[in-house]
Amino acid sequence: MENTILNVINTRRSVRKFTNKTISETDIKEILEAGMNAPSAGNEQAWHFIVMTDKSVMEEYSKLNKNVAYLKSAAAAILVCGNTKLEKYAGYHFHDCCAATENILLAIHAKGMGGVWGAVFPNTFDGIRGLLNLPENLIPVSVIPFGYFEEKTQDAESRYDKQKVHWNKFQNS
Repeated sequence: MENTILNVINTRRSVRKFTNKTISETDIKEILEAGMNAPSAGNEQAWHFIVMTDKSVMEEYSKLNKNVAYLKSAAAAILVCGNTKLEKYAGYHFHDCCAATENILLAIHAKGMGGVWGAVFPNTFDGIRGLLNLPENLIPVSVIPFGYFEEKTQDAESRYDKQKVHWNKFQNS
């Protein structure tokens, strides 16, 4: 597979079934580095990343955040949190963390693994804070379970839709 940036972007798909093959610390560091190289408002980099590799922690996390039950079968997961104490512009940590999340997903795919963007809902914050020892200023934004995929996803087809593109102003089609 050609590993150009456009190919990586256009062929990345969500993966929810993983093998039990471990991921090296070097690969995890490089994936995190990609996340930390995402754009951020005013270059504030108001984020922290909690790497989960302990199966018991991941099992407990999946009980708290039921929309990512498949997390317990992943080799690792990264919780992306915004740090309100590092914000230059109130509320922008959310956007910054979303950009970091996408960079992380692209890096995972570029390394021949799969992952999926999992939402973190406010009603789970207290349980997640307790489990992962998060201070109040860290706001969980997304969780990314990842690993080597159990089965290759189908070849990605282009999602480009010219009906959703408008030049200079919105036009009804």
